[in-house]
Amino acid sequence: MNTGEEHKGRADERVNRQNFENPAAALAELRARLEAGLVAVHLSKSMLARRARLGRTTVSEAFSSSADAPSAQTLGALARALHLDPGPLLELRAAAVGGTSAVDESETSVGRPITEWNPHDLEVHPAAAPPPPEGGSPLASSARQQRAATLPAYVRRPHDTQLADLVAATAADGRSRMAVLVGSSSTGKTRACWEAVRPLAEAGWRLWHPFDPTRAEAALADLAFVGPHTVVWLNETQHYLGAGRGLGERIAAAIHGLLTDPARGPVLVLGTLWPEYAGVFTKIVMAGEEDPHSQARELLADRLIHLPGSFDRDAEASVKALADAGDLQLAHALKSARDGRVTQFLAGAPSLLHRYKTASPAARAILDAASDARRLGSGLHHLLPFLETATEDYLTEDEYDALDDNWLEQALADLGRPVHGDLAPLRRIRPRSSRNLPSSPAPAYRLADYLEQHGRSQRSLLCPPASFWRAACGLTAPDDRVALGEAARLRWRLHTAAQLFRTPAEAGHPEALLGLARIHDILGNDQHAETMYKRAADAGSTAGMNDWYWKHKRVGDDETARQIDKRAADAGDIVALLRTEAENTSEAQRAADKQRGKAEQIEEAAAAGYASVVDYLTALTEESWTEAGAARLGQKANDLGYADPHGYLSSLWFLTDNEEAALRIYEAGAAAKHPEALYQLAIAKSEAGDATAAAALAFQAVEAGHPEAAALLAWELENSGDLTAAEHWHRHAAEHGYKDHLLVVIRLKRQVHDTAGALTVCRQAANTARVDLIHSFNWDEELTWRDLCPWGLEPDGTPSGRWQPPALG
Repeated sequence: MNTGEEHKGRADERVNRQNFENPAAALAELRARLEAGLVAVHLSKSMLARRARLGRTTVSEAFSSSADAPSAQTLGALARALHLDPGPLLELRAAAVGGTSAVDESETSVGRPITEWNPHDLEVHPAAAPPPPEGGSPLASSARQQRAATLPAYVRRPHDTQLADLVAATAADGRSRMAVLVGSSSTGKTRACWEAVRPLAEAGWRLWHPFDPTRAEAALADLAFVGPHTVVWLNETQHYLGAGRGLGERIAAAIHGLLTDPARGPVLVLGTLWPEYAGVFTKIVMAGEEDPHSQARELLADRLIHLPGSFDRDAEASVKALADAGDLQLAHALKSARDGRVTQFLAGAPSLLHRYKTASPAARAILDAASDARRLGSGLHHLLPFLETATEDYLTEDEYDALDDNWLEQALADLGRPVHGDLAPLRRIRPRSSRNLPSSPAPAYRLADYLEQHGRSQRSLLCPPASFWRAACGLTAPDDRVALGEAARLRWRLHTAAQLFRTPAEAGHPEALLGLARIHDILGNDQHAETMYKRAADAGSTAGMNDWYWKHKRVGDDETARQIDKRAADAGDIVALLRTEAENTSEAQRAADKQRGKAEQIEEAAAAGYASVVDYLTALTEESWTEAGAARLGQKANDLGYADPHGYLSSLWFLTDNEEAALRIYEAGAAAKHPEALYQLAIAKSEAGDATAAAALAFQAVEAGHPEAAALLAWELENSGDLTAAEHWHRHAAEHGYKDHLLVVIRLKRQVHDTAGALTVCRQAANTARVDLIHSFNWDEELTWRDLCPWGLEPDGTPSGRWQPPALG
């Protein structure tokens, strides 16, 4: 089969060989190449028009032998959509109509001038309109809404200075750069990006927002066509870097290639993330764990800029000055916002939360069902049949009996009414292209971002009821079925999980095959588990290979495990690769590797392209480790563009083996109340046996916003014998994402013979997908899975843990 790249290579060769003196021949050759490109990508002309964002008539005339030659702009758009090099096409056009064949950035690059963009089209939230004065006229109300659409005056904060410096440096020295703003919903991330790029408009920069047909597909298709002086706008970056089927990692690799290619610069890549997504992408995996975001983690390293959740005193003073100068929107926000949460108020978050809390039982049940679907992994859009079926068991018997015949229409109409900022709790999606929706004629709805985040926090310890799982089994989108199937499996709803996995597994979905393999493995169906693991591995699941490896390792079948590990290593799995290398390395070699000097590490870092690391290692050898020396080194970190010098420098002692240096860095950071420095210093004190100092520092780290420090504090309190306080902080750690600590709470409950309390925590753990932890716990023999599961039964009445899933044919 001819690929687009092969076609492009042959096209380049023909242009160099032939001299088209006859304009008609040049035009015919141009259209022949367009036709060949169309065949290579398997598109109809209507599909091509949508992908190229051109009118169907324009595309039809470009291919028609009776029409004039297409414009250079049309050719550039067609070349991008067909994955062709625009240069040869423009040369042919020049031969056909005369003029130059020089490639213009505006003809061949994606995006359009920044001056042509409306910030609302880039997903900047419209601001809340100020309330009407008493006795205000309808005309005055219309004027207020028009002012809301223009956005209020902007208040600069420290992160804006950091971002502005990065943008100015990119424009000045021509080097490509990237920054991703991290903050909770409605904290001003997207607006900050917009304000940062506005100065580039005067220099003629373009902006590209990959969005259609999906964000990930658009980015992967057209990143190769990003030209110099372009802003790549990746708002809600999790939709790009977190895309399934390996798309996210491919996008991360493509962005890395764009940023490191001098011929394509300068380019500025801007994105936004919620903290929980940033944590997922930047998490350092342990040996033996799957590493699904290695490319994204490397891409985001030292490129995150964190936003505070609220305005500090200086920012609030600036808001007041602007309000006093006549900005009614900021005056309204300053008067109404609590705890400095000005941006959240402007974006309508408080109104959304108020609407949720005061919604009718039916409307709130719909919101809870949509929120549960999102936090368990389903896509952005919820189809109407799913919401209708899922909602039933979120209502009490009395609430359900009191519903009107048209309750669903009433609830959806109520949830679609906008609040401040033109946001709605649950809005019907009306996309320009049906490809933005799951393949269904049913209407689809999207939950407001703020309510989604609120649900993730407030409902994290809750398990959806039976009607939710019934509705999930009616979904058709494979990725949604697999995500919810995995959520069901982890909550020991094995019958439901198998139902959800079965259809995508029959189509060869690797994660679905792996899910079925794990179910068979848990239930002891070794033959079926073996078959499913093999099929998952054949489909490319390295996670499946890893589970398969451990299945044989547990029973002592080292030879089969070794063969599976080699297969995973050949497929690029880094954990398997490290395991196989470790097995092939002698003890003497490992000892020699451990003794390698700093000079060799510097050489390796340089060979890998980490110039900044080399700079730091050199600096570490030069600094005298006084407090002033640590401060100077921190300044060097800032000078090299690191937003978090304490966090970065504290990790370098692993490379330098200089523990004294690390401690001085921790102490300097702790004095400045840096969360990571406080946490690392607490660990150091704990390892040194100073439990009192360790607990005090861990508490300060928690106060400064370091959730992992709660775990350390819990252990220190437990070791000191204060079990009540220890249980409190273990629960705190569990609520902030460290679910393993629920198991510790279970142990503490059993330690004081509180079996009923232990079982209550067990059900919480099952609801939060940590059944696997309880399964491994050494319970008394009289306790069975019927006791430990949330209700003991599957939604269809089948006893949990006693049902045998059917094997695929």
